[in-house]
Amino acid sequence: MSTTFLFIGAGRMAESMIKGLQSSKDHNISIIAGNQGNTERLQQLFSLYAVETTTDWIHHVRESSVIVLAVPPDAHDAVLEKLSTAIDGQLVISVAAGVGLKKLEDNLPARTPVAWVMPNTASEAGESMSIYTHAETLDANQEQQLKILLDSIGSSEKCTEEQIHKLTAVTGSAPAFLYEFASALINAASSYGISEGQARKLVSQMIYGSAVMLKSGLSPIDLREAVTTPGGATAAGLEILKEADFGQLIQKAVQATNERAAELGKAVTDIKTV
Repeated sequence: MSTTFLFIGAGRMAESMIKGLQSSKDHNISIIAGNQGNTERLQQLFSLYAVETTTDWIHHVRESSVIVLAVPPDAHDAVLEKLSTAIDGQLVISVAAGVGLKKLEDNLPARTPVAWVMPNTASEAGESMSIYTHAETLDANQEQQLKILLDSIGSSEKCTEEQIHKLTAVTGSAPAFLYEFASALINAASSYGISEGQARKLVSQMIYGSAVMLKSGLSPIDLREAVTTPGGATAAGLEILKEADFGQLIQKAVQATNERAAELGKAVTDIKTV
């Protein structure tokens, strides 16, 4: 059975998913990329991926199996209002932060199958850690369509809606924390007389190799202990992190991310109810 994915919004996340779907093993896929009028962006996607493009996406809803809302959170109300006039049982997926299932269900016809997916920027490399949830109204075929999309950009884990609101700080925002850590290590390495390119190679491979070890199933504690000789050089470095309360610092960063996300979500809601 052929599946047609209609993307409403043609930004970087939509492009990552389009690229992933085209690279997937499922060859019975058609893709339509749409936005409100940025024809230059649509031309870029057509040139890169040869997908059908449109600035009049509402007329493609009927022929689509899956509608992916790849627009910012504050654009959802207008898009959902328009979409509600044309939807007829197709699967609707939002990839916007803070949206959730309730917003989709409240603004679409009753029992419309909906899902909420939170990928991260590693989707560009097909290595996203996406967290997702979906309504009970999805049938077996629609669950498979959702899986095709998730698998095309990396790994995924099903969570509750409330868990996604909290865990996006870990899967979505924490890569920025890691890049900050990497930047500090690159600067440290560069201070010993090597080029920035060499330092970046050292640090990126170190992080990659460490991630592979972590994905093997070993606990981070065991992996840390395997590197650390009591009273040795690594132990001295870890002691500095311990003195700075590194673990608590990360916990505070996650908490601050969640609090700010909640504030931004409330601000959007307040604007729409004025």
